[in-house]
Amino acid sequence: MSQHVHMPARAPLAMPAQSFSAAPDMAVTAPVQQAPFWRIAVFAPVLITTALMVWGLYGVFENSGMSWLEYVLLTLIGLTFVWVTLAVSTVTVGLVGRLDPERQAAHATGMDVALLVPVYNERPSDVFGNAAAMLTDLARQNGGHRYSLFVLSDTRDDALAAQELHAFETLADSAPFPVHYRRRPQNTDRKVGNLLDWITGWGAAYEAMVVLDADSLMTGRAIDRLACEMAADPQTGLIQSCPQLIGADTLFARMQQFSNVAYGWLLAEGLAHWARTEGNYWGHNAIIRTRAFAAAAGLPHLRSVTGRTDLILSHDFVEASLLRRAGWRVRFLPRISGSYEETPGTLIDYVIRDNRWCRGNLQHLRLLATRGLHPISRFHLFQGAAAYLMSPAWFVLLVFWALLGRDSNTNLITYFNETNPLFPNWPPAMTHIDSAVFLVVMYAMLLAPKVACATLILTHNKAVKLFGGRGVFLRAVGIELALSVAYAPIMMVQQTRAVLRSVFGRGNGWQPQKRDAGAYPLGKMIQFHWIESVMGALLLTGLLSGLVSLWLLPIMISLLLAVPLSALSATTAPALRLDNPLTLREPTIVARARVARAGLRARIEAPDIAAE
Repeated sequence: MSQHVHMPARAPLAMPAQSFSAAPDMAVTAPVQQAPFWRIAVFAPVLITTALMVWGLYGVFENSGMSWLEYVLLTLIGLTFVWVTLAVSTVTVGLVGRLDPERQAAHATGMDVALLVPVYNERPSDVFGNAAAMLTDLARQNGGHRYSLFVLSDTRDDALAAQELHAFETLADSAPFPVHYRRRPQNTDRKVGNLLDWITGWGAAYEAMVVLDADSLMTGRAIDRLACEMAADPQTGLIQSCPQLIGADTLFARMQQFSNVAYGWLLAEGLAHWARTEGNYWGHNAIIRTRAFAAAAGLPHLRSVTGRTDLILSHDFVEASLLRRAGWRVRFLPRISGSYEETPGTLIDYVIRDNRWCRGNLQHLRLLATRGLHPISRFHLFQGAAAYLMSPAWFVLLVFWALLGRDSNTNLITYFNETNPLFPNWPPAMTHIDSAVFLVVMYAMLLAPKVACATLILTHNKAVKLFGGRGVFLRAVGIELALSVAYAPIMMVQQTRAVLRSVFGRGNGWQPQKRDAGAYPLGKMIQFHWIESVMGALLLTGLLSGLVSLWLLPIMISLLLAVPLSALSATTAPALRLDNPLTLREPTIVARARVARAGLRARIEAPDIAAE
């Protein structure tokens, strides 16, 4: 059967690969929203605070003479501190910016909008069930735009493909909008190639496309609001919504969901205020002007120094940068409600997904020299890579703290200085600094955005009621903060491993995300977390022998208990449920999608269907 049987008439649209070495002519000269105040308000405190921290430590080190090792230590402290202060500064700007009234888009209508759902070996009943709920809700809007749904399959499993086809036929019979389905014979270039295939085959017929993930769910109001915003601003090339997390049943998923709902909104507000028309793209739950994307965001393969060509994995950041380079606005609208996605259910599932993102984000370092990029776009690319590079930096700092955290007469400093000619000037200054001060400051800065958001919610009676009341909210905040501190060292080690694997070209490949959360066997968890466990045992040995600072006790406990903590992440115990507005009052669209998925599952996963 031809792959295009269930598609409309072809409407080809060229999508040439862009050059990173030559900037194109501006496709549009869009006036930008100036944001010097917000950007100064974000970055000035970051630079000043970090400079003061580094300057103060330099004064301590310099008293005993600076060595190359002290310069390395000082650099690592500065690099880690700058990203922590950036989060605090962004939350502060978000808090102030939240006072601005929300701008409503003009009621613009008449656009042809394609809803694109790329899938790869996903459960068809979930994909098409979500689609059914979205289309039904969208039909209630009467917004005037014309919508069509495309499920773009790269599925390699023939049994799943048969279920996809059956689910498509079921949905197409009852959907209020046209529904199409296409399965590619080969999944060339993964999601990038999947969207390229659609654009070059049918893109010319649609003014805009809403790109969704297999687990995306959006209300009709949210989709229609994105379409109206795009229609009202012809110089905008992309508008990103701010998805909230759903489908959280396990402790780890609930922790992520609570953090997203309780704290994420303020970070999103801050980002929107200083990014303005130089926003970013997260690969889904966004609307894109089709012709702008085709003309400006075609991605070439990267060529390595050995001549090997690599697919750009984290393509979304790059595509947003190329759109802005061509003069199109890239906007982020966090106040559009009704945009959802699922989250990994366990610590291991989260790490597996994070490892995929790590390799792609590190590729961005090779693109920083791309000609014509806006400075903020370059910052987005660098920030994506730095998010992972900070883990090796923290890891090295952990080693320093382990060696330098005790009195110089009893720790390894004395041994190195007296017996090892390779380290004759190991920094003695650090032995006189109470390592607790620096650790407490860093932990305080890391937790400050969450504490600020929690305090703001507690001061608003209406907001705290949405979380079930003050007692329920404070209990959930306490559990989330404790779990965040416990899982942070484990994530540090796992991200350090991911960075090293990416640097040495040992990626884990791309696999579909595991949607159904469940506990892993003990053997799998031991195999997955053995490095953290060994590191925890080494720290414990150092603590017992007096070589390691007691202030590293929380980190030691987390690493030593990596396997039990991983098992805990999969628990569904009622006593550890972190309730939030999305669990206490399930959104209507989520409930409808759950019903639609169950209905489709009963129809298409029967034994006789699966055998066809």
